[in-house]
Amino acid sequence: MLSSGAVLTHGSNPNSQEFTLEELQAAVDEASHFGLRVEAHAHSPSGIKNAIRAGVASVEHATMIDDEGIALAKQHGTYLDMDIYDEECIQEDGRNGKMPKDFLDHDRELGQMQRDNFRKAVQAGLKMSFGTDAGVCAYGQNAKQFAWMVKYGMTPMQAIQSATSLAADLLGRSNELGSIKPGKYADVIAVSGDPLENVSVLENVQFVMKDGKVYKQ
Repeated sequence: MLSSGAVLTHGSNPNSQEFTLEELQAAVDEASHFGLRVEAHAHSPSGIKNAIRAGVASVEHATMIDDEGIALAKQHGTYLDMDIYDEECIQEDGRNGKMPKDFLDHDRELGQMQRDNFRKAVQAGLKMSFGTDAGVCAYGQNAKQFAWMVKYGMTPMQAIQSATSLAADLLGRSNELGSIKPGKYADVIAVSGDPLENVSVLENVQFVMKDGKVYKQ
């Protein structure tokens, strides 16, 4: 659900409001009748706050979240999905001439703002899940975000939990996913090294098991 305009969309403006609070509330209410949760794309402060007030489960990007938005997210228990590694891919594509000028104009100054606000959200103790805005960075690079999450205030364990137990909680599937316990899916990876000492080792996965079946060894 789009609560604000977008960065990587022609003719859009990340500062704009796409839907009213009432429209967002109607979407959340309609989804609830089917047992579904709603996530909202939002960059602007008003878009973020309207989405939280409407009762979304998570806000994607949350780039320009302000102090009031942080307080609201804390009050409502709303997750933030702040894809802070994406800026590296956007700027690299810009340097290589692969990113349209209007997208780069939208993005100017937002990347560092999002990272600074990520740090504020972590310090405020908000619920944070691992989101990558798939498609902005080439597939397979998403693990590089762990190091950036640690750089901007998380402990390695917090970063790992954002992609495991907290992600499962956001999806409402903690009884099946997110941790290694009897009765849950046997989804396991292994790396050479201790990610609590150097979270970047998660960028080089040596072993993959999905639902008890080994796919990489």
